[in-house]
Amino acid sequence: IAFSFPHFLFVRYLAPLRLVNGTNRCTGRVEVLHNQQWGTVCDGIWDLSEAEVVCRQLGCGTALSAPRGAHFGQGSDRVWLDEVQCTGAEAALTECRAKPWGEHSCNPGDDASVVCSGNTEGGRSLCFWKWGGGSAEGANPGSHAVCDAGWGLPEAGVVCKQLGCGTALSAPGFAQFGHGASDVWLEGVSCSGQESLISECQLSRLGSGLCDRGSEASVVCAGQLRLVNGQSRCAGRVEVLHNQQWGTVCDNSWDLHDATVVCRQLGCGTALSAPGEAWFGQGSDNIWLDKTNCTGTEAALSECRARPWGDNTCNHVEDAADPGMAPIRLLNGPSRCAGRVEVLYNQHWGSICDDSWDLYDARVVCRQVGCGMPLSAPVGARFGHGSNAIWLDDVHCIGTEAALSECNIRPWGDHNCNHTQDASVVCSGKSH
Repeated sequence: IAFSFPHFLFVRYLAPLRLVNGTNRCTGRVEVLHNQQWGTVCDGIWDLSEAEVVCRQLGCGTALSAPRGAHFGQGSDRVWLDEVQCTGAEAALTECRAKPWGEHSCNPGDDASVVCSGNTEGGRSLCFWKWGGGSAEGANPGSHAVCDAGWGLPEAGVVCKQLGCGTALSAPGFAQFGHGASDVWLEGVSCSGQESLISECQLSRLGSGLCDRGSEASVVCAGQLRLVNGQSRCAGRVEVLHNQQWGTVCDNSWDLHDATVVCRQLGCGTALSAPGEAWFGQGSDNIWLDKTNCTGTEAALSECRARPWGDNTCNHVEDAADPGMAPIRLLNGPSRCAGRVEVLYNQHWGSICDDSWDLYDARVVCRQVGCGMPLSAPVGARFGHGSNAIWLDDVHCIGTEAALSECNIRPWGDHNCNHTQDASVVCSGKSH
């Protein structure tokens, strides 16, 4: 029997942080997420070394000061960490030495804070760090090494889920993101992918010297994004989650390559267009990304090139959008659920030719606009002639599609019709 030495990984749990009650996102009271609850950090031996790590983890440049005494107000939740001791070189606060989670000897008003420079050059959201290992739910926020037998996307997916960082894109090993220093190993981490916490997975053994050191387990999370103010879940203003806050994407250089990645990440098919100028309304929160530059092959927007987080020259009239499912409307009918069908493409509304138009197509339209079942699929411009472009012709739906843009159609604008052939629908008006 021949044996080969396995490659081993270790997983470092980098607990999410946030700064509260500061004058900007890079100043405030330090809070850390543990067991799905936010809590504060005691200021007993808090100094610039610890503040430096917090600023680095949040992509906020260098530490300017490390205020004590609840400088930014007292927290009202748990005190999670006490006697935190960092060298200043760590990538995250949970790599520093500290008492076990929740064990402290602090009084109200002992909350630690930081003031960072705010220079985010080179900083990344915690969700978009290449996640390396750690103690999933250990008593101490240190690191445990993990042998990689069975380690893969299910395990990485649980880590990303626990951190609120979307789905896992990959689970690389071979110390891709640096080496760790733990001599304590976890062996046999096995997840189904349905777990909410890594501690809910099967963990077979914990001990010293179970595996050879030299490689690190990591995860790459997609991060979270959403589309806002659209007519369906696949159309709207693009917003991305960073530092526990939603924010918009500037439309500078925004194009179909970027929109394609957004649609892919959300499971929304192909991109139809990439409107800018706050087509789906202006956001009101931070503008997180600018100059996004995707090739179109990426699995998630976080894999594309962009300026550092929060570094932009935009305002909200430049919010990017993604009509993954082309918006539609019904015009000139007796109710909102009857009328001439028009579809939005390249920021212009246009009609649909009635060639091959039938109840299957009408069923999809009624579903998309939330108007129940189709009663009829009138042809011959029953509800008047359109005056804009004719965008679609020879539409062939099977009736189960979520949106008209998912049906079999000719290329946009390719038709042999005129407006006397505009398609219409009459829906029941009852959405089930």
